[in-house]
Amino acid sequence: MATQSIKMPDIGEGIAEVELVAWHVQVGDNVAEDHILADVMTDKATVEIPSHVAGRVISLDAAVGQVVAVGTEIIHIEVAGTAGNEAPRPDSLSLDALSLRAPTRNPGLPGSRVEPGMTNSSPVVGSTSADPGGLKPALQGSRAALTPPGSKPVAAPAVRRRAWELGIELTSVTGTGPAGRITQADLDAHAHPSGASPGKAASDPRYVQGTFEEMIPVIGLRRKIAQKMQEAKRRIPHFTYVEEIDVTELEDLRARLNAQYSASRGKLTLLPFLIRAIVLAVRDHPEVNARYDDEAAVVTRFAAVHLGLATQTSGGLMVPVIRHAETLDLWACAAEILRLAEAARSGKATREELSGSTLTVTSLGPLAGIAHTPVINHPEVAIIGPNRIVERPMLRGGLVVARKMMNVSSSFDHRVVDGMNAAEFIQQIRGYLECPGTLLVG
Repeated sequence: MATQSIKMPDIGEGIAEVELVAWHVQVGDNVAEDHILADVMTDKATVEIPSHVAGRVISLDAAVGQVVAVGTEIIHIEVAGTAGNEAPRPDSLSLDALSLRAPTRNPGLPGSRVEPGMTNSSPVVGSTSADPGGLKPALQGSRAALTPPGSKPVAAPAVRRRAWELGIELTSVTGTGPAGRITQADLDAHAHPSGASPGKAASDPRYVQGTFEEMIPVIGLRRKIAQKMQEAKRRIPHFTYVEEIDVTELEDLRARLNAQYSASRGKLTLLPFLIRAIVLAVRDHPEVNARYDDEAAVVTRFAAVHLGLATQTSGGLMVPVIRHAETLDLWACAAEILRLAEAARSGKATREELSGSTLTVTSLGPLAGIAHTPVINHPEVAIIGPNRIVERPMLRGGLVVARKMMNVSSSFDHRVVDGMNAAEFIQQIRGYLECPGTLLVG
C-alpha cells in the first residue's frame, strides 16, 4: 500500500486561494476515482473537488472555513500500488472538469460546523467545545451518576434543548440512563424534586433566565457577504435619496394586464415596471450605470444595462444578473427575474449569472418597510430599492382620496454621482411610474 496526497487544484481565472466550505468524506472512508471529496468557494461560486485516485482516506489536512492556497495538500489517501507521496495529477483542472455551482449554505443547522474527520451529516449544535454532541460517555456503566466536574454530560439533543428551555445546567442533573445518560425523566425529577406541580413562574419557559451562548463561525457564503459589505462601506462614500411615488395608476394597469395576459404570458409584479423605468432613465443619466475603479481612478460607463437583482437565499444574499435589461419587454423581464431567482435559491446559478452587473436593484417586497439605506454593490456606483406599497389618504384637487403610495430608496457613490444628478435620475423614474403608459411606448 502507498499513501498519496491530493493538493488543491488550480481552478483557473487567476484564483490563488479558496475557502474550504465542506468535506464529503471522513477518515476511514473508501473513495473511488472521481468521488467528490470537498467543496471549496471562490469569490463567485462553489466548486466540487473530485478525487483522482481510489483508496481509503487516512487524513484530512484542512479544516472547514480554512482559506487554502492552490497547491496545498488537503487530503491523504492510502492506495494500492507502489510507494509514493503524491498522486499523479494535472497541474491544473479546467472548469469543465470541476462541478461548479452557486454558493449555498453549508449543510447542517445554524451554529453547526464540520471539523476534519467529520462528515457534513454530523452537525454540531449548540456548542463549540471539542465534544459538542456530548457523545463521549462521562461515566462508564449504567448506574445513576452526577456528571463529574470538567466532564461533558451525556444527553440526546432533544434533552439538551429542553434543558436549555427550562434553564437547567445539565452538569447538575443526575443521569439514570446507560453510562449516566440524562433522560427526559431525569430533567423532570431535577426540575420538580418533590413531585408537586410547578407554579407558572417556575415552569413557564417564557420567563426563564437565558444562559445559552452560541459561537457561529463566519465561513462560506456568509464570509463572502461580510467581506463584500465591509469593502463597500469602507471604500464608497454613500449618500441616500428617498422619494415618494404614487403608484395607483401603475397598480391599476398591472392588474388589467394580469387579468388579460397572465394565462398566456405570465404574471407581472412591480419589479418589471421599475426595471423598465430604470432602463429608460439611464439613457439620460449614464453616470449611474457605471463602475468606478478607485485604484486606477477610472469610471467606466456602459450602454448595456446588466441589472443585478439582490436575492435572498437560504444561504444568504446573492446577486444574479439580468443581462441586457434594455432589450426586454415587461413579460420577458418578469420571466428572467423568476428564472434567476430560482437558480440562485436552488444553488444552480452559474458564475456568469452571478457576475458582471452594472447597476443593482434590491427589493424585499411586502417586508421592504417605508425606507431603507441600501449598500452599493462595489464597484458599481448606484443601487435602487422599492419599499412596500401603502394605501394612504392624499390631497388631490382639494379632496382627500385614497392613493397607493410607495417610497423608492436609493444610494449613490458621491465620488462619481452628484446629488443633483441622483435626484434628477430618481425623479425621472418617478415620472415613468406615475404615468405608466410611457413605459410601454418608451
